[in-house]
Amino acid sequence: MNERRQSMMKFQPQSAASASHSSRRSTTALRPGDDKSVTLLPPLRPEVQARLEKAVLNIFSNADFHKANIREVAKRAGVSFSTIYKYYGSKERLLFAFVDVWLGKLTDRIVDHLQGIEDLKEKLRKVLWLQLDYYERNPHLGRILFLTLPMATWMADETFKQKKMIHLYLDVLKKGQEQGILNPKVRAGVLLDFMLGLVQRTFFMWVQRGQKESLAAQANVLFEMTWRGMTFEE
Repeated sequence: MNERRQSMMKFQPQSAASASHSSRRSTTALRPGDDKSVTLLPPLRPEVQARLEKAVLNIFSNADFHKANIREVAKRAGVSFSTIYKYYGSKERLLFAFVDVWLGKLTDRIVDHLQGIEDLKEKLRKVLWLQLDYYERNPHLGRILFLTLPMATWMADETFKQKKMIHLYLDVLKKGQEQGILNPKVRAGVLLDFMLGLVQRTFFMWVQRGQKESLAAQANVLFEMTWRGMTFEE
């Protein structure tokens, strides 16, 4: 799952992150495909942003990506098409902006939960549990990331990189390798692919099987298997 290691943040017209955290700042709108500023726009009102977020989440998690469109989002959110287009420019930028925010929340949660945990194994166990728990609590996001969003489309956007999250993971894994605990014969990125690939596969099979069992409840069993696959033995 090498592709899912990258992160996300290209979105400049009005990234959802800036929309939700900078209600007092103006935002720069860009024409699609143009890197030059053309208009200075006020931030969207929080209630408008919330309606857009709900509409994007519901539409893109349940519809084929290529059939979903801005007009449907506008109708569902009660926001004009011209407003959405003026701030985001395309359905891709609209979706990626919100995905960036949602994954940013997961990253912040991981950072918070790892505070005070010194043991490497327990850190990685917590990281796996947090991911499974987050997608169980936010299954619409999981469906977008792992089922409906075409990877080639997302990979072409800067928001695919998720630098903060990936650097957090890699720092932990590299320290484990330096301590002689994790397999040093492969790049830390390969170990990360191993973990994230497990999360992806576990999620979409959970959906396929009707979401009957708790994802988070499987974390310990899955982690012990993962740990054995990553640790280094002479």
